[in-house]
Amino acid sequence: RTLSQYDDFTFDDFDPDTPDYPSHDQLRRYFQAYARHFGLYDHIEFRTEVVHCARRGDRHWEVTLRRDGREWQERFTHLVVCNGHHWDPRWPDYPGTFTGEYLHSHQYKRAAPFAGKRVLVIGGGNSACDVAVETSRVSAFTAISWRRGYRILPKFIMGKPSDVVGEKLAWLPISIRARLSDFLIWVLQGPNELYGLPPVDVKFGQTHPTINDELLYRIRHGKVHPRPDIARFEGRKVHFKDGRIEEYDAVVACTGYRISHPFFDKSFIDYSEGPVPLYLRMMHPDYADLYFIGLFQPLGCIWPGAELQSKIMAREIAGKWQRPADIRRRIERELKRPHYRQLDTPRHTITVDYHVFRRQLLRHLPKDYVRKEPRRKPVSSR
Repeated sequence: RTLSQYDDFTFDDFDPDTPDYPSHDQLRRYFQAYARHFGLYDHIEFRTEVVHCARRGDRHWEVTLRRDGREWQERFTHLVVCNGHHWDPRWPDYPGTFTGEYLHSHQYKRAAPFAGKRVLVIGGGNSACDVAVETSRVSAFTAISWRRGYRILPKFIMGKPSDVVGEKLAWLPISIRARLSDFLIWVLQGPNELYGLPPVDVKFGQTHPTINDELLYRIRHGKVHPRPDIARFEGRKVHFKDGRIEEYDAVVACTGYRISHPFFDKSFIDYSEGPVPLYLRMMHPDYADLYFIGLFQPLGCIWPGAELQSKIMAREIAGKWQRPADIRRRIERELKRPHYRQLDTPRHTITVDYHVFRRQLLRHLPKDYVRKEPRRKPVSSR
C-alpha cells in the first residue's frame, strides 16, 4: 500500500482502512476514485480501440480509431503511449501438444473453475506462485514447474511490509541491499532445496524476486508439489526433465508477457526484443511529441514511477521543463549503466530499481515536490 499509491491521491484519501496488501477489487475502486477525483471520466473514450498511429508531417500524429465496427481518424499534437506491458501473453515453447485446458495467467480470474482438477502451474514469478497457492485450496492436485531457482521474499518483515523495510535501506548501495536480502532469505526460510525447489543460481537483481508468504508453507504441507522443467507434452501427459510422467487436467502458463505496440508499424517502432532506447524510460530521441509512460519494470510497484513520468511530461508540454540537448548520449549512458545486470532475456530489458529510478525522476521535478497538491475532500469509494 505505502509504496503503491499516487502522491496526489493516497490510499488515506481513498479509504484509510485499506490494508497493506489491497485486493484487486480494492485497487479497481481506488483507480475509479482517482479518476472521479480529478475529473478524468470526461476525457476517456471507452470501448474505443486504437488501430494505428502514424506521424504525419512534423507536427501531427494521425490516430485511427475503431468503435462498434466503424473506423475514423483523428489528429493530435502529442502522442502518449500507456498501453502497458502486461497484456500480450508470452507462451512457453515445449514440444508436443497438451490437449487438456491450457491457459495463460492473463486468462486466470479465480480458483473455483479448477475445483477437483489436477493442475500444473508453469513459472516461479508472482503470478505463478499466487495461482499455485490459490488453486491448491480447491484442486485435487496442484504442482508447480520451475526451470530455474527463484528467490522467494516474505510479504512482511518484523511486522512491516517488505517493500517498506526495503525503503528504509534505499540509501545503501544496491550490492549491499542484495547481500542483506540474501542473508534474510537464508535466515527466514533456508535454501530452496529444503522445499524440493531448484537452487537460486544467479545474483540478487539478475532476475525478479518473488514475493509470497504461502507457497513454501503449502509445499511443506503437501498441498503444492514442486516439479522440474517440462520436457514435452503428450495429450494430457506432461513429461518432465527428471523422467517423471504425470497427467493433468489443466496447465496454467505464468510465463510473462511481450512488449507489444500493435498500433505502430514495426518499421517505425518495435521494442519487442532487445533494449528500449528511451530517455528516462519515456522519451524518444527523435520525436519530442511522443512519450511512453510505464514502459519499465521496477522491482516494486510501477504506478508511482509512472505518475512521476507523467508529471515530467506535463511540465515539458507546458513549457516548464526542457529535455537535454544530448538526449541520445544520455540514453546510451542509461543503457550502459543499468541498475541491475540481469539475465539476457526478453523479460529483463526494462528493469529498474524502484528507489533509484524514483530519485532519478524526482531530479526533474521541483525540489519541494512531495504530495504538494492541495488536499481535497476525499471521494467516496462506494
